[in-house]
Amino acid sequence: MPDSSLDTPAPATAFWQDGQTRRYLATAGVLAVGLIAGGYLLGNGLVRAKDADRAVTVRGLAERDVTADLATWTLSFSSTATDLATAQASADRDGAAIRAFFKQAGFPAADLQPTGVNVSQYTDNGVPRFTVRQRFALRTTDIQRAQAAAKRQFDLVRQGVVLEDGSGINYSFTRLNAIKPEMIAAATKDARASAEQFAKDSGTSVGSIRSATQGYFSVMDRDATSGDDSGGGSWGMADTPFKKVRVVTTVQFSLD
Repeated sequence: MPDSSLDTPAPATAFWQDGQTRRYLATAGVLAVGLIAGGYLLGNGLVRAKDADRAVTVRGLAERDVTADLATWTLSFSSTATDLATAQASADRDGAAIRAFFKQAGFPAADLQPTGVNVSQYTDNGVPRFTVRQRFALRTTDIQRAQAAAKRQFDLVRQGVVLEDGSGINYSFTRLNAIKPEMIAAATKDARASAEQFAKDSGTSVGSIRSATQGYFSVMDRDATSGDDSGGGSWGMADTPFKKVRVVTTVQFSLD
């Protein structure tokens, strides 16, 4: 009688119990899970990277009107004569007239100080000439008094005092550090308003600040038409105590 065991197929459980087969299946399962997870993470990472590129860079402006708190007035004058003693005596008279002018204007004597003297000699058609040049400087925080004196400085001319080029008054604002924090905050607020308008137009919303750069603070005459901040000027009339402080910041915001 033939052996029927040769024609009987192996049980299904024998296939799954084979060690090599189980290893193949386990490896394939791990690879499948890894591919699925990797694909998800890669796709999610690309989305995050794309979102990270969504940003807008805008500028914010802040301006503030201020009044100068320091006036510096330079007065240069000279006298020329055929001998040094005469030239010096004439320069001394001009110096005395200048001191009397500021005393009458109500300034303490310590506010006016000599800052330089120069003596030069040359010959004019064989005649020796001596020139004595002197310079005074007034430094005061009494801005109103300085303005009033500047309007009356032609009184010095009436007394024979000739002020040379380089004479003039300059008004300065020295409390910039006290207003910097508020102005930077105002400029940042202005920048955010611009970013929000951009976001509204593009259908997004403004997120946090990514980076910010503070611009330079500038102090110029409030009513200057050319933006020139040189100040001073001959005869002390080109500058004004009324100033405008300005700062521009550059801010990058993320977009959500």
